[in-house]
Amino acid sequence: MKRLLLGAAIACTSLLSATATFATELSFWTWRQEDKAEYEKFFADFTKANPDITIKFEAFEATNYNTVLSTALAGGKGPDLMMTRTYGGIESLAGAGYLMPLDDKKIPAVKGFSEAALASVTMRSNKTLYAVPAASQTMLVIYNTEIFQKNGITEPKSWDEFIAACEKLKAAGVMPFANGTATAWQNETIVSALTSSIMGKAFYADLMAGKTDFNDKRYVEALTKLKEISKYFPEGFVGLDYASAQQLFTSGMAGMFAGGSFELANFAKQNPSLKMGVFAAPGLKAEDEKLVGLFFDSGFGANAKPKDEAAAVKFLNYAASKDFAQAFANRLSNVSAVPGVTFDSPLLAKVAELNKNSIAYMTLVNFRYGEPTGSNLIQAGVSKLLNGQATPADVGKSMTDGLAAWYAPFKK
Repeated sequence: MKRLLLGAAIACTSLLSATATFATELSFWTWRQEDKAEYEKFFADFTKANPDITIKFEAFEATNYNTVLSTALAGGKGPDLMMTRTYGGIESLAGAGYLMPLDDKKIPAVKGFSEAALASVTMRSNKTLYAVPAASQTMLVIYNTEIFQKNGITEPKSWDEFIAACEKLKAAGVMPFANGTATAWQNETIVSALTSSIMGKAFYADLMAGKTDFNDKRYVEALTKLKEISKYFPEGFVGLDYASAQQLFTSGMAGMFAGGSFELANFAKQNPSLKMGVFAAPGLKAEDEKLVGLFFDSGFGANAKPKDEAAAVKFLNYAASKDFAQAFANRLSNVSAVPGVTFDSPLLAKVAELNKNSIAYMTLVNFRYGEPTGSNLIQAGVSKLLNGQATPADVGKSMTDGLAAWYAPFKK
């Protein structure tokens, strides 16, 4: 009898070992180091529904992520699953054959995604999808509601009201804006956050149709207004880096921060008692349509040769599901690209509402497909503009001339 029990125990142990052997562990790479705890919860939820699949999280420094990822994939040592960049960022990987092509047969839920979301992770040359869109980001003005209330300021409806609000804050000894421009990419964000309503939908439509370029008076006027409002940035803002600018806002020393909705969760972590609101920077007149700048900043993709293709596709279907997207929105304070998601946070719900009136964050969405990129050009141009080394017209010309190296509508 003892021998029978012992034999049964050994058989059971062998069976468990065999089952463990057949379990698949997929690697997942991202640049979002700060989200590790939440992603591990997402992965645990996925494994609960798929006990034969586990996922290992690994994060890399954001500015080096593209290089680390492409180098690993080129050497055949990349991850099974990954968070991808969008637009030009995904094309470099997809064009090299590193990513698994996707469609609505592999991922049925993508049929419900918006055209703009899918375009962010689609290869333009072959119209092939290479990732599940993850989140959108919105360029706008974030403000300290307590400071506004204390000084009797409401969300401005015109540019004159915007300037008046800045003057009121300045007179009260409060920095109107926390923004600095020593961190180059911040020079790009403030253009979209502060001047989208001045550029307007008609300018963007004409630009995309090849009917105009960045020499257009509407674009030059937008940069003129950017220069005007920059006098309400902190003293010495040209030497103020991103982290320091964030601290000025979260500490309550500044009333506003021009940037992206991606700041909201981080600001709340830095100062849990901070009360925030958001608005679209106004146009010149109160009746002008108020627009935010919109882009999709990430996607979930798979290696073209993952350890287990069926397991990788299962995860991508999970990433495209409303259950995942709802948790993603609530836990990470992001506007998910998955349609039909609601928001526990009133602030995030306001961002989603503002997104209904937008133009693209164009230097990223439309002009990162060649060298020099629109992002590089506008970052350098705004630096010169705000340092008094270039006029708004100079910046528009440098944008147009630079992009003409690869963007066909601008070629003479």
